[in-house]
Amino acid sequence: MDIFSSMQISSSALSAQRTRLNVISSNLANANTTRTSDGGPYRKRQVVFQSSNENFARHLNRAQQQGIQGVKVSRIQVSQAPLQTLHQPGHPDADENGMVQLPNVNTMEEMVDMMNATRSYEANASAIQASKRMALKALEIGR
Repeated sequence: MDIFSSMQISSSALSAQRTRLNVISSNLANANTTRTSDGGPYRKRQVVFQSSNENFARHLNRAQQQGIQGVKVSRIQVSQAPLQTLHQPGHPDADENGMVQLPNVNTMEEMVDMMNATRSYEANASAIQASKRMALKALEIGR
């Protein structure tokens, strides 16, 4: 694998993790939203990744030999986890029994996911910096 392929793989991961961080931020921002434009409480979103063959045409031979692939977001899906309920009769969105449906967002899980995505983002940024340093050292050797 050459330096530029490793940079492309890491940059695709940076983009995917940025999308993941944006979705997590949206989940946290809507953790208490009981009414959306679709009706009902906010439902947690989840990012689904898949390997990417976008560079396959350009790197056909090398990709077949070395399996060079990146990562991309295939879709953002709505979680089907059950909604939380809370007995709060005075709430404007309470039903006839005084129960309010709250989003299925667990803020602790979201914070852990955010830390995980941040660490992944930092690791890929470090990989790009390491590739950049190697390329600069290779240029110095050639002088």
